[in-house]
Amino acid sequence: MPKMKTKAAAKKRFAFTGTGKIKRKHAYHSHILTKKETTQKRNLDHTALVSVDDEKRVKRMLLS
Repeated sequence: MPKMKTKAAAKKRFAFTGTGKIKRKHAYHSHILTKKETTQKRNLDHTALVSVDDEKRVKRMLLS
């Protein structure tokens, strides 16, 4: 049986922290930035954690 491949799209979008949680980037920070407030753009710049409900799904994409 061959090895299962990791989903390449998930590999590009998510990363593990040292404690095993999954980091993600915020949406809405790639274009049409002129109408967004500076505060909103600054807050979107930081990474966030994947919610507990989605963790199982994302781990399956990364570790399969």
